[in-house]
Amino acid sequence: MQLSHKLTHALLALCALAFLSSAALAADPGLIYPSTSEISDQKAGSILIYNIYTSSAATPNSQDTLISITNTGSKGVFIHYFFVDGGSCSIADSFMCLTENQKMSFLASDLDPGVTGYIVAVAVDGVTGCPVSQNSLIGSEYVKFTTGHHAELGAEAVSALFTGTLPGCDANSTTATLDFNSVVGLGYNRLPRVLAVDNIPSRTDGNDTLLIINRIGGNLGIGASKIGSLFGILYDDAENSKSFTFSGDCQFRSSLSNNFPRTTPRFESVIPRGRSGWMKFYSQSDIGLLGAVINYNPSATAGIGAFNGGVNLHKLTLSASSSYLIPVFQPSCG
Repeated sequence: MQLSHKLTHALLALCALAFLSSAALAADPGLIYPSTSEISDQKAGSILIYNIYTSSAATPNSQDTLISITNTGSKGVFIHYFFVDGGSCSIADSFMCLTENQKMSFLASDLDPGVTGYIVAVAVDGVTGCPVSQNSLIGSEYVKFTTGHHAELGAEAVSALFTGTLPGCDANSTTATLDFNSVVGLGYNRLPRVLAVDNIPSRTDGNDTLLIINRIGGNLGIGASKIGSLFGILYDDAENSKSFTFSGDCQFRSSLSNNFPRTTPRFESVIPRGRSGWMKFYSQSDIGLLGAVINYNPSATAGIGAFNGGVNLHKLTLSASSSYLIPVFQPSCG
């Protein structure tokens, strides 16, 4: 009996040890998000792309953007920001520096007032300015327009697939090419080629849905590439489809209405009152695209089924041919 009692205590002790061990394993943070995972607004990366920024120089209280960036890594990082004007495709740039685990926010009206476009943030070396692999950056933005459209959007993160400094870039380099080709050891994750809006509410129910599309590519020293011509398909909720075409500069912005997209019959007949739909679009050329959609309904605080907000566009297919050429020089973070 005494032996059995001791054996029981020993078994209980082993069970307690096993429980503590499993609890310790459960508390472990786990593996890092793989750098080979494709572009997403839910992971960290070495490049962040903010799909929209805007501000009004006269009334920033009604139209502005709060941009946030966080370094989740254990070492500091230098960030080269490129502000792309959506209409002229011209570029303005600046540097910011983050220590390990530091977060920073700024208003678009403070840095680039009166401009609407998109932002590219690239992790670079603090001495040469060459792009570096530091897949620890996450970000988001709050954006609001005088039209009433407002949303919180995550920054799209792209991981570097090389270690250290971008191959081919050194202290003598004046430019560097960011290849979004998923080539391990040389480039970054691929970019989307086909995008989709998963839910389009009826305009006759008071909704104003703002569509934003960005062409990702070109020379960020002299000007970003333009979207050119895109082909789209609009579906209603009964699987009927209508095709359309449109074109844009480096950023396309338009509310969905009878003026856009141009379909037969017109938009409000395809998606009438109480109905919804979706759309997808792509270029006949193999180019990288990103974007967002923001819905505004003035009855959102009082009407049943009326909502405000926005999301980044869904990515349906990927392209391995997109790239950016960026200027390279020593950062200044005074």
